[in-house]
Amino acid sequence: MNELASTNDYAKKYALELAADAGRITVITARHQTKGRGQQGNAWESEDGKNLLFSILCHPLYIRADAQYVLSAAIALSTCTTIKEMLGTAYADHIRIKWPNDIYYKDKKMAGILIENDLIGSTIQNSIIGVGIDVNQAIFVSDAPNPISMVNISGTEYNCTDLLNSIITKFATMLEALQNNTKDYTEHIFQEYMNTLFRNDGNSYRFKDAAGDFTARITAVDRTGRITLTDTSGSQRRYEFKEVSFIL
Repeated sequence: MNELASTNDYAKKYALELAADAGRITVITARHQTKGRGQQGNAWESEDGKNLLFSILCHPLYIRADAQYVLSAAIALSTCTTIKEMLGTAYADHIRIKWPNDIYYKDKKMAGILIENDLIGSTIQNSIIGVGIDVNQAIFVSDAPNPISMVNISGTEYNCTDLLNSIITKFATMLEALQNNTKDYTEHIFQEYMNTLFRNDGNSYRFKDAAGDFTARITAVDRTGRITLTDTSGSQRRYEFKEVSFIL
């Protein structure tokens, strides 16, 4: 579509018309969003026609509600891997998943993911996964602190349809594998996620929580999405999203 308020909001309305079919994936794209959203209601800036904005509607009935973070890891990996492939080896080592599921190039954000799940009992009936990737936008005018696009990095413009198709293919393959072998493939996804995680290199970095700044290294991300940080005193600190932030 040329313009939507939000692809995730449109997907929510569409989900009401569909029976939950574990094998179906619906993709909704827009050239421009007038009310694009990030995590916790943050706005998403995107110049008309320059970036990739889409939502995936899927029905992973085979994933338990208490293990739903595997969807976040899967779409983050699909997105990160595709961006690496398109930018090429000269830039790939600097492209990482920043917990919980942003895509970063060095210390700058190039993609964000927003996931909204509808639960029925212990399973996921509908999962709406919104993805925004800065592709060909060269100038950013909002107060977002650290945006960067693919064209900013390489100086080359990219075909957003090719980018979308690659992400969807990778993600669909992961969903199929999860459906066929949920436990083992979940562990595979999380291992790849940890290997790709921003600042998960054994070194200590600065973070901030409600008590103030501290220095720690990333130790783990559990299956519910909580991050564990080990500070310089050896104490382990566990956080939900928005309870701790990176100091860049």
